[in-house]
Order: sequence, then structure tokens, then C-alpha cells
Amino acid sequence: MRSCKVGLGVLVCLLAVVSTSLGSSLPMVFTESPVLAQTLDARKAEADRLFLQGIEQLKKNQLEAALQSFQQALKIYREIKDRKAEGNALGNLGITYLSMKNYPKAIEYLEEGFILAKETKNRKLQSEVLPSILFIQRLNDRRFAEANLLLDQSVLMSNTSQFKAAIELNQQALKIYREIKEPISEATALNNIGINDVFLGNYERGIGYIEQSLAMARKNSDPLNENRALGNLGIAYRRKGDYPKAIYYFQQQLAIAREIEDSLSELKVLANLGNVYQNQEDYEQAISYHEQSLAIARKMYNRLQEGMAIGNIGHSYSLIGNYGKAIELIQQSIAIAEEVNNPYGKQLNLSILGSIYHSFGEYSKAKEYYLKSLEIAKQIGDREAEAGVLGDIGYVYNSQGDHKTAISYHEQHLAIARAISNPASESQALSDLGGSYFYLGYFIKAIDYYEQSLDIARAMKVSESGGLMNLGNIYDALGDSTKAIDYLQQSVAIERKTNTFVGLGKALHNLGVAFKNQGNLLAAEKALTEAIQVRESIRVNSGNNLNRVLVFDTLANTYRILQEVLVAQNKTDAALEISEAGRARALVDSLAKFDNYNQTQPKQYQLKIEQIKQVAKTQNSTIVQYSTINYKSQVEGQVKTEESELYIWVIKPTGEVTFRKADFKALWQKDKTNLEQLVQISRQSIGVRGAKMENPPPPNPENQKKRLQKLHEILISPIADLLPKKETDKVVFIPQSSLFLVPFPALQDKNGKYLIEKHTILTSPSIQVLDLTKKQYQKLGNQPLQSKNMLIVGNPIMPKVTIKIGDNQQKLPPLPEAEKEAKAIANLFKTQPLIGKQATESTVVQRLPQAQIIHFATHGLFDDIRGLDSSIALTPENPNSLSSPLSKEEQKRDGLLTAEEIFGLELKANLVVLSACDTGRGRITGDGVIGLSRSFISAGVPSVIVSLWSVDDGSTAFLMTEFYQNLQQKMDKATALRKAMLDTKKKYSNPSQWAAFTLIGESQ
Repeated sequence: MRSCKVGLGVLVCLLAVVSTSLGSSLPMVFTESPVLAQTLDARKAEADRLFLQGIEQLKKNQLEAALQSFQQALKIYREIKDRKAEGNALGNLGITYLSMKNYPKAIEYLEEGFILAKETKNRKLQSEVLPSILFIQRLNDRRFAEANLLLDQSVLMSNTSQFKAAIELNQQALKIYREIKEPISEATALNNIGINDVFLGNYERGIGYIEQSLAMARKNSDPLNENRALGNLGIAYRRKGDYPKAIYYFQQQLAIAREIEDSLSELKVLANLGNVYQNQEDYEQAISYHEQSLAIARKMYNRLQEGMAIGNIGHSYSLIGNYGKAIELIQQSIAIAEEVNNPYGKQLNLSILGSIYHSFGEYSKAKEYYLKSLEIAKQIGDREAEAGVLGDIGYVYNSQGDHKTAISYHEQHLAIARAISNPASESQALSDLGGSYFYLGYFIKAIDYYEQSLDIARAMKVSESGGLMNLGNIYDALGDSTKAIDYLQQSVAIERKTNTFVGLGKALHNLGVAFKNQGNLLAAEKALTEAIQVRESIRVNSGNNLNRVLVFDTLANTYRILQEVLVAQNKTDAALEISEAGRARALVDSLAKFDNYNQTQPKQYQLKIEQIKQVAKTQNSTIVQYSTINYKSQVEGQVKTEESELYIWVIKPTGEVTFRKADFKALWQKDKTNLEQLVQISRQSIGVRGAKMENPPPPNPENQKKRLQKLHEILISPIADLLPKKETDKVVFIPQSSLFLVPFPALQDKNGKYLIEKHTILTSPSIQVLDLTKKQYQKLGNQPLQSKNMLIVGNPIMPKVTIKIGDNQQKLPPLPEAEKEAKAIANLFKTQPLIGKQATESTVVQRLPQAQIIHFATHGLFDDIRGLDSSIALTPENPNSLSSPLSKEEQKRDGLLTAEEIFGLELKANLVVLSACDTGRGRITGDGVIGLSRSFISAGVPSVIVSLWSVDDGSTAFLMTEFYQNLQQKMDKATALRKAMLDTKKKYSNPSQWAAFTLIGESQ
């Protein structure tokens, strides 16, 4: 959501517009005291004591006594030649005389103190003395007071987005300051004119004014105006999209803020740095800066700034998909905004809540929050915020496919942007209108809006790359490849010049697509390959595992299109390499710690065709890798993306590689469905139940068979002749996207035979992960199982959980059959399970690192929003575990062992079995499924058994007991699971009762 991405940053920015009213500056106490140390002689210690005594006396308004103390301290500091301390004493003498209204004496000491402050580079003293000197010098100057009043009025105009009016008031003030020769206040007015121009989108002119202010501030040794000017330059370059320059200026501002001990300024610049890193998609750094800002706000007991910092942190969490935590923090921020009567903060946070609910498809709730935000924006007269929210509501309607309603909101946004003369906002609204008309298929009208938006960007002298990209894409959709490539090459050139990797990756991707559509496959291959290299360099340096997944999500489509280009050139082996490179990269990075390879050079570890063949030989398995290919089309006048083809590679244990294709077009043209929907209705047809569907319809045997045969026809029939004939030979499926949810064992051929009856099946996120889990298994060694190293957990005392984000929590029901399952398995291995109150999270986590086999018979909760909140239900340890939000320590005892918590562990287990509902599910990303299975593999476990849906307790207990008995008979894991499934199928005929479990990773 565009407006919310800059939301809280704008509130911080507006506070950079300042008034020169000095009423709040007086009296001022200089509290910087020389530090006492053992090495100081007695005279310095005595001077320091007198100095501190003077400060206390000044605070109590004991002015004569304070004068005496400061004068005695000054005398000693001069004798011992402590120039910095001498300056502080002079400054406090000046303030004391100022409090006594003895202005001649006050100015004498203050000016002497200011000279010493410059000499000793005491910037804090300079920042404190200068406003007091200015106050005395202009005490009875009516013209100075008149100019100050104009400045105060300009701040009110800025805060209500009346930037033109603010500029006019500052220009009037500037004229007076120049006439009365007041350089300090002149610098302030220049600064204000500049930042208001920036808010209007006049970046070059605005930056020019701020640079003049900065030069004057430095010339006059004025650290306060220097601090403000540096901050406003940072804001200007951030809004312009030049993030490295923004960081450069903000870092300079941060140094000054700390030097002059201006805590308020420090917390604001930390917030602005967080916002810039957020713009650069470096969310880890963003959260770090916002947390530093929050710590200062709390130390200052500044509730307004505390609320803003909490909101900034919440916004960052929303952008990494941690919506539950984001909503908690944003709601806290709104509560504080209401407490301190901060309507600006409340309005912005309501917009962020709207963007969060929009992100996971809760469109009604998103509109509800946006409308509340819109109402406040109107009440406070913030026209810029009003325009932004209207645009955001338009985005929601676009997501719902209601592009005509979206257009009406974007038109309202445009009207306000023009009314307040804000070209940046106008350009955005025009671009949004172009996008809506594009999706409606009105390409000529879309071009008109995109060109208007681009013209404004050129007039503002900001990056034209986005506008050029939009025009390139639309001419590509029109089939005018020549024009499309021309625009896109211009966009690439701009991105190379500005060295912005995120933009360059997008531009190269779009250029590659245009070359592909033109039929210039070699040029397409070159552009797409470079796009991957650029984005991959961002991914490798993007911090933690989740950040790498988020970056990779933007790459997934590029990998798919490059595969198309390579297949069109009959380079099917190269296409397999790209297909493999585009899978589970973040998971491979996590496994690096076990395989000792250098994560900073990922290209070296992307498997080549010979290495892929070797993996199949080493595994002695047939590997089947799927890749879905998309196709853009116009349906009922609207542009839609559908799955068009399925690429399938089969790698035999001999190393032979065969490529096949399956066409999906008939599926969505004739059957009016797509692969994802087919997978979903196939699961429903066998009576699958889970967190998202409490009461599924009863299984219909005829529908069930029809759906499972249809999936078999698409996924298995094209390669059936390449699969092994011997049922004990292993087949490893490498799914993609919705195929991760396919119950492969239950697929039926035209004769009604299930796939599990013909093959021994397992899955893996990628071929490379399959290779790394084999190496991890070998590293652990096939040690004899000791019963003391079994960890079996069953039916804990269930915690309360939030099933749906934003809803109230409810307690999970107990699982008595899971308890019987755990006890039966424990009995097999002559060990004791953790049952009920014994199965606390801290106890389980403590025992995990020593366990050889880990078995969980409890509820599993899947998170298809973020993935890392997928969790295993355990016994909560504190009654307040439901309080919001929880600290990291509290989360370790809340009874929910999350995928994120498991990621940080290093385990030695050979096998983890998650005998719980939906433990194989999670968020499906371009990098694979983010959930419990992935977290255990990342923690070093070579083999994980998970379920793809909630399974009947009785059949689960039977299947799991059979599985472990098979293991005791020295069968490998894949064979043991297959036999257990077949035996369970004899007793429980419906696939929902026996086909849910899948083995991921190593089969041995």
C-alpha cells in the first residue's frame, strides 16, 4: 500500500518544520557537568561540587546563591585552565542573570560562553546558548516578533498540508529577517520554505533552500539549525527515492543530535532511518532503528513519541507478514494517540491497519479501517492524508476486481492532489488510474494517464523509471514490442545510473518479458538472467531467513519466465537448473551451517545438471520436479493471470533426464477452474477438514474418484512411463506452489489404483535440499536408538489461541486419542511420554537437542499468512500467557512452539514426526512452504513426517503405531510409512484417514 509505506514517516517529517518562538526556551539550565574521576585533583573536585550546587540552587530559584556558586566554580576552572568547564560555568551565569532580568550581564556571560563553546567544540553548549542570546538581542524588536508570529502560523499550515500557504508565510518572515539582519532566524525560515517545497514535490528547489539554511547554520556555529537542515535533506532525498543520500544526511543528523544531547531530535532521526531502511526492504534494520527510537521515547516519558515509535515498529512487522504482532502494536499505538489527543497518529495507524487487512484479503475490514482514517483526515483538515487514503481504498477495490469503483476513488485522490497543488500525489493518482484502466483492458486510456504521470515526474526531476516501466508494460500488452522495449531500456538505464538494485531487478525482468514476447529469446535470456543476479545479491544480504524469503518471493516469477525462454530454445537441461535454483534458496542458506559452505557466494552452490544427476544416483531414487508456468490473458475485458502449463522433469537413478509438459489451458477454458482450485476441491472431495474449514461436506465417493483421477491425469499420466515399475523403488516429488498440498499417495489412475500402491513416495522442497538432508543424515550417523533419547509428546494441556487474526482467543480442545497414541508409541520403545501438564514448552525445548526421534501427537496450527507463526500446541506455563504482546521470554512459555522458535535451534534428531493436523502446511511462497516442516529441516533434522490436513484421531494412532513397528523391523522411513499407509487403508478406507502424511527429506 503506497500511502502507508510512508505513513508514520510523514508524521515525523512534519515535525521537522520549526517555529522560532523562544518562550519555551527560557530559562535554560546547562546541566552538562564535568565528570568526576579519581584522577582529578582536589581543586577540580571542589569546582565541580560548586557547579552542581549552583544548578540545584538555580532550579530552586535561589538566584543570588546560584550566582555565588557559579562564580566560585568559574574562578577555579580558570585557574586550572579547564576551558570546557569554564564555558559551562559562563553559560549558567548568563542564564542566572537572564532569570534575574539583568540582560546586560546575561548577554555578557552568554556571549563569552558561546565564544568558548566554539573554541572547545562544545556543540551542546552552543545549541543552548545561542537561542538565549537571540532572545535578549531581539527582546523589544517588534519586527522580529512579527516574523516569529508568521513562522508560528506557517507551522499550522504545514500540519494541515497547506504547504503553499506555509511557504508564503515563511517568505514574508524571511524578508523581515533579512531586513533586520537576523541570520539565525533567516536559516530557520529558509529551512521551512525548503521542506514545504519538498512536501509539494518541488524537490530540487526545496533542497536548494535547505542547503542554503545548512550553509548559514554552519557559518554561524548554529548546531540546532544544522541539525534540522540535515534532517530535512534526509526527508527530501527519501521522498525523492534516493535512499543512500537520505541515509547519508540522517546519519550526520544523528551524530549532531547525540553530540548536543537532543533526545527528541535523536528519536525522530532514528525513526526516519527506520523508514528509509523499510523503503529499501531491509526490515531487520528498520525494526532495529524503530526500537532504538522507542527506547528513547520511553526514557523521556514522552507518550506521544512512544506511540509513534510503536506504530512504526508495527508497520515494519506488517511488511514482513507478521500481521498478528503488527496489529497488536498498531492498536497499542492508536490507544496512546487517543490518550495524548494525537489525531494525526491515530489517522495514520488506522490506515496501516487497513493495509494489513488488505494484505491478507480481509477486504471489508480493510475498507472499514480506511474509512475511519479518512474521516479523521477530513476532521483535522489534512488534505494530503485524505488523498492518500482515497488512493488506498481504490487499491482495495482493484484487489477485489472492481476496477470501476477503484477508478472513482483514484479520481477523488487526483482531484484533491490538484486542489492542494501536490504534484507528487497527483503523479501517484494518475499512475493508479492508469493501472486500473490497464486491468480493465482500456489500454489507450491507461497510456494517457501513465504519460501524464511521467510528465509530472520529469517536471519534478524525480526518477522516471517507474513511469517508463508502466508504459513499457502496457505497450508490451498491446503487442507493440518495439515501443515497449524502448521504454523499458530507458528504465533500465536510469536504474543502473541510480544504482538501486530493487528497481533494476524489476526493470530487467520487464525488459526480459518484452524481449520474450518479441521473440528475441537470446536477449530475453540475458535480461532475465541479469535480473536474477541483481535480486539474488539483495537476497543474500537481506539479513534473516524470513527477509530472504520475502526478497525471493519477488524473484519467483522471473525464474518461471526464464524457464519458458530456455525451453523455447530447447535448452531443457538449463531450464531444469533454473527451476532448481528458484526453489528453497533461504532453506538452503539455513542448511549451510550444517554443510560448511560459504553463504555469501550462492551461485557456486546452485546445482548444475551433472550435480542434479549425481543427486538422483546417490539417492537411488527417481526425482520428479514440477514447475508451473503462467499466462496473461484478457477475460471479459479484464487482464488476468492463469496457470498455462506444467513443466515436468524426471531424473532417473541412472542420471537420465527427461522433460515433459502438461497443458492447463483446457482446465480453465473448458472446466472454468485452475490447478490451485482443482487441488482445493480434490482435498474437499475426500472430506479434508482443517483450521480453515470446520465442517466440510461429507465425502462423495464418485466426486472423490473423479477429482483424484483428474489430478493423476495432469501430474502423473504425462510421466507414468518414466516412473519405476517396482513398488519398493522410491519416487521423490519436488512440488511447487499449490502442488505442495497435493495428496500424492491418494492420486488414482484410470483403473482406480492409488499411487501409493504402485510407488514408495516422499517429497522435498528442492533437489538441493534433498542432497543436503542426505549429507546431514550421514553426518549424524546411523546410531542405535536409545529409549532415553526418544521425545514423545501427547495431548498437553491445551493453550488458548487466536484462530483468525483480530479475533478473540479460544482454548483448543483436548486430544485423548493422541494421548493413547503417544503412550502406545512410548510403550513400543519402553520409554515415558510427556503427557498433559508435563508437556510444557520449556521442558520440550530443553529436551529437543538431545533427542534422536521426536514425535508430537498434539494440535498443529498452520499460518498461511506468514508461515513462521505455524505452531505445535504444548502446555502453557503462565496464566498471563495470553497477554498482548508477549516478550520473547514469555513467548517461550506460552504453550505454542512456533516455526520461528524452531528455526533458531540446532537439533541432532534423525526424524521428527508431526502427528497433528496441518503440520505440513504454512505460507506458500516463491521459496516454498514456510512452516513447521521447513523449520525442523533448517534446525538440522534430515527427515520430517507431516500431515497435509487434520486427520481422524483413531486412524492416526493406528497408522503411527504401524509406522514405528515397521521402523523396528529395520525398514527405512519411506518404506515404513508406505507400508503403514497401506495397512491403515485396509482398516480405514477413505483417503482422508490414511493419505495425509508425507515424508520430507531423507528416506533412510
